[in-house]
Amino acid sequence: MKKIFLLLLCCSALIVNAQQRYELNSGWVCTNIKDANASGLEISKAGFSTNNWMPATVPGTVLTTLLNNKKIPDPFYGMSNEKIPDVYKTGNDYYTYWFVKDFEERAIGNEQVWLQFRGINYKAEIYLNGKKVNPKTQVGMHLRAQYNITRLLSASGKNRLAVVVYPPDFPGNPNGGQGGDGTIAKGLTTQYTAGWDWIQPTRDRNTGIWDKVTIEKTKSINIQNPQVITLVPGKRLPEGKQNPATVKVSVEVENPTNLPVSGTLQYQIAGKLVKQPTTIPASKTTTVKLPDLLLENPKLWWPSGYGAQNLYDVKIEFVAANQVLDQEQLKVGVRQIDNIWNEHTKSMGAYVNGQKIFIKGGNWIISDAMLRFSDARYDAEIRYHKDMNLNLIRIWGGAILERPEFYNACDKYGLLVFQDFWFSGDCNGRWVDPMKKEDQWTRRNYPDDHNLTLTAIEDQIKMIRNHASLAFWCGGNEITPPEDILEPLKNEILPRLDGTRKLFDFSNSDEMSFNSIGGNGDGPYGIQDIKTFWGTRTFPYNSEVGSVGVGDYASLLRFIPKENLVAPQYKAKPDSVWDYHKYISYEQYLNPYGKPKSAEDFAMKAQLANYDQYRSLMEGFSNKMWDWYTGSIIWKTQNPWTAMRGQMYDYYLDPNACLYGLRKGSEPLHVMMNPLDSMVTIVNNGFTTRNNLMVQAKAYDMDGKDYFYSQVFNSVGPSSVRRLFPMNEFLTKLDKKEGVFVALRILDQKQHVLSENIYWLPGKDGEYSGLKNIKQTPLKVAALDQKNGKVAVTLTNAAGNPVAFFNRVALINSNSNERILPSFYDDNYVSVLPGESKTIMVEYTGKQSNLAVEVYGWNVVKQKVNIQ
Repeated sequence: MKKIFLLLLCCSALIVNAQQRYELNSGWVCTNIKDANASGLEISKAGFSTNNWMPATVPGTVLTTLLNNKKIPDPFYGMSNEKIPDVYKTGNDYYTYWFVKDFEERAIGNEQVWLQFRGINYKAEIYLNGKKVNPKTQVGMHLRAQYNITRLLSASGKNRLAVVVYPPDFPGNPNGGQGGDGTIAKGLTTQYTAGWDWIQPTRDRNTGIWDKVTIEKTKSINIQNPQVITLVPGKRLPEGKQNPATVKVSVEVENPTNLPVSGTLQYQIAGKLVKQPTTIPASKTTTVKLPDLLLENPKLWWPSGYGAQNLYDVKIEFVAANQVLDQEQLKVGVRQIDNIWNEHTKSMGAYVNGQKIFIKGGNWIISDAMLRFSDARYDAEIRYHKDMNLNLIRIWGGAILERPEFYNACDKYGLLVFQDFWFSGDCNGRWVDPMKKEDQWTRRNYPDDHNLTLTAIEDQIKMIRNHASLAFWCGGNEITPPEDILEPLKNEILPRLDGTRKLFDFSNSDEMSFNSIGGNGDGPYGIQDIKTFWGTRTFPYNSEVGSVGVGDYASLLRFIPKENLVAPQYKAKPDSVWDYHKYISYEQYLNPYGKPKSAEDFAMKAQLANYDQYRSLMEGFSNKMWDWYTGSIIWKTQNPWTAMRGQMYDYYLDPNACLYGLRKGSEPLHVMMNPLDSMVTIVNNGFTTRNNLMVQAKAYDMDGKDYFYSQVFNSVGPSSVRRLFPMNEFLTKLDKKEGVFVALRILDQKQHVLSENIYWLPGKDGEYSGLKNIKQTPLKVAALDQKNGKVAVTLTNAAGNPVAFFNRVALINSNSNERILPSFYDDNYVSVLPGESKTIMVEYTGKQSNLAVEVYGWNVVKQKVNIQ
């Protein structure tokens, strides 16, 4: 009997915990406002029929629901977006929709039930069981809302929620400008949806209940917006025993009842319990500060490449009369982020736990242009950024303050985050633009409702401020907010709600990166001669420096109709679909490999340029770290739709050679060759000196014959660059008119390869005639299942062969030959030297069957290999 009682007690506790908070994320239906023919008071009653309404995607947008119900074509494919009516032409009613959800819930005793919306775009009226929920219209995309619905719940426990959602008041004319005519910025919404230079217009402007809808149950207390601050004094190392760190916690506590509530607010971390007795007055919200905790020997959180991403579970509870009235759980990283001005470079230096971090960053737009977010997609995208050996992501201001799930992934993988607020110079008046409807002075004051903006800023800061990965705030992209927003943000809101992070007024301000060159303070964009990355000094902490990013042929097939798969030609207008998907020209960099004969040939040669561009970009910046630069942030690393520029992987999460060139150039310990003077150089991004390193340099001709140059022992200090020897004279004497490969390596004492870097150099005329005529290499491929979602792929090139050049490995379904996406490769687009083997580890997620590996290269015939 005792065992049965304990079992029932455990089950009861599980049920309570399971029901404390849950999402309303299925079972929604919707219809256009014109087809509803009823008020919210009527629609939200159980007897109102919704039989003819269509299933709705919540969280999601109207456009997503229409797509999922096959009412519109896929706007990401071909020119299909042109077939979808635009809200600017149809009027807002066309995309104004009712959303209805039936759910079961009731309140017993002192229980309180809260309805929470994490994001609605743009305006909403909310009804429950025939009653109005929100006393005034909910306005603004970037704003959470919470309603106490305890007294509105049905006595039967069966409830109906009805929400009417209206598009932005000013959806803007998508006339081809950045943000269309600019008026999209009059409201507090996503500016990119009216079109940008990397995306076509989103036809509904992301109207909908776009983020999570949650029901939370508490007792007579509601814990909200906890703040956890960690202080890590001194200069730390990732290894060894740590000096103590200080943990500071404060919590907003709401008492919605008519009587004061007394009890204990407490939190647990690392086995420690910190308590604070308190009384919360009736119908009040009070911020309660708990005593500071000195955490002994803390496990610190570090950015990717510098140490582990340790996270602590924190449980916060309000306890009264031996009853938990409410609780919140979160994960925090113990770390401290500081900014120290580098007088030599004239730019800001980032420090974590007292150690300077050379910033290698990527610009991020949004995960999906239609806001189809998921934990799995966020995890995959952030993992790709870690795989690029980056340590920072900047969130561009024309989109959103990213979701907590994004930050969870950044906490997990160690990506610092540079978070812009919702302002962009393109819409907010920085430049003269004849496409814009209103003058610069008018646009400079966007958005129209500054009080709403300040309210949203406060709310969103509270939403994400506890994440270890959140490193910096930024007023806006290439422009500050209006003064009466910037000043309170800078001088009152952030000191009060955060107080631990630097705010840069705008993304290329002098306080971040002093502009002694002139111009906009960021860029350049587009493909460049790789020598410019090494020899031309740019901005010392460049917030946007960009290049190209067309995917391979498998990627192009996903969104370009076959009749449009036509290779672009130099100085000729590209195919209309390529143009629509924002292709930018770089054929002049492909023609030295041979003028592309087809789209497939073009895509392969594009990968050579992609790899070379991003490897050289990061190598050039690293070569001058702490001398010219404290960091650089690539424009950009991903696309939220099927664009053809600035991406390390495509919308479908298929990586291209950009990712692996960048991965190579960003290695924590890296050997490289300066294309200006052939100086072989090693870079150490770590915190300790690396001793007893052997650096090797060889050349290979197109027949695979090797020419030994040098191997030397050397060391390199922490966070520094060491220049070793030039190869100019040696390469000149080789006199290889058709071009040559240069292979560089760093070996440790056990002769393990710590870094390998293979360059392909053109002949004296700039043409890759040797690559054009190189013999095919019979590459042996073996794929071995390592279990737990891992496959080891070994590529072997027999002695006497030419270099097996630039091989792409892809995990595929053996039956369909389609790639398994996402898949993660510890290297790709690899070259295998004669007489050597190279093993690539592949990881995939979820359960997969009928797996095989596909391999093809520049001079290697495509082959499909079953996994053993």
